[in-house]
Amino acid sequence: MTPETSAGPGQAPHPRHALAPLLSSAVRLSIVAALAATEKAEFGYVRDLVEITDSALSKQVSRLEEAGWVTVEKGQVGRRPRTWLRLTEDGTAAYRRHLAALAAIAGPLR
Repeated sequence: MTPETSAGPGQAPHPRHALAPLLSSAVRLSIVAALAATEKAEFGYVRDLVEITDSALSKQVSRLEEAGWVTVEKGQVGRRPRTWLRLTEDGTAAYRRHLAALAAIAGPLR
């Protein structure tokens, strides 16, 4: 056992082990947080909210989609093509675990 992964007798592992490595990126965390607040969001809305370019959002969404945390839906509104993003159940669960781990690491504020 190493100090990084071991817990003492009767101790739970350090909460950092529950952090989602995929959410270590502030941009991906921001995207997931935006999607967690709604059923689905239009690509352009998330881009503007997170303040990144189309290509940066597309790249990060691809990583989240590969993990099964985000789904991408293409469609049209009138004659204009649209893309919507949705957080999956797995994505929501990972986000909740990540937030709980952050809260456990930070502890109560004084």
